[in-house]
Amino acid sequence: MNPLTWLNSEAFTAFGQHIIWSDLIGNTIGLIALTLGWLRSVWTWPAQLLSGLVLIAANVSVQQAGSVGKQLIVVAVAVWGWQQWTRGRQRAQDGSIAVRFATWRERGYLIGGAVLGTLAVGGLFTAFPSLSWSPWADAYIFAGTLVAMLAQARGLVEFWFAWLLVDLVGVPLNFHSGLAFSGLIYVVYGALVLWGMRDWWLRTRTPPLEGATA
Repeated sequence: MNPLTWLNSEAFTAFGQHIIWSDLIGNTIGLIALTLGWLRSVWTWPAQLLSGLVLIAANVSVQQAGSVGKQLIVVAVAVWGWQQWTRGRQRAQDGSIAVRFATWRERGYLIGGAVLGTLAVGGLFTAFPSLSWSPWADAYIFAGTLVAMLAQARGLVEFWFAWLLVDLVGVPLNFHSGLAFSGLIYVVYGALVLWGMRDWWLRTRTPPLEGATA
């Protein structure tokens, strides 16, 4: 059995849902990555990179092209975000990762990019139905994930809002696609996103003390 076949084999069955290894492993690593992002640890990026690589196999197994594209974006932006955080471009004076709210112009770019990205990718999937059985939901997830990760790399609190909006579509889509563990873990993601959002929000209101540790 080759690694790809094993990743897409059944790990166990719970409540009538068949859980495959790639879905289980990839989303567990993704949950760890989100926790590290909340803690502003640079290790969030290699964790997101590994999660994306594993989840590509899961989404290929259910012919969910938009989510495959999403994971490819996760992999590419994780490399870029890792470089941004390790080079100190997002550092505060105390050496920790700096977080802030986006300017109105930046928010306009993020919203505009999400809308245009969804329209472009959704149009592509509609023109080629074999790429996705749910073209607009897949397109929305694809564009929303890109926006969220770009915002995270820049230390913008809005990245949490973007992830929350992605989860609102991702949860029902994953259940309907047969990726039950993804659907369940996205519910946990939602709770963690709200917690992380609050933490980053408070950090924007409380300037770090000089000489404080990260």
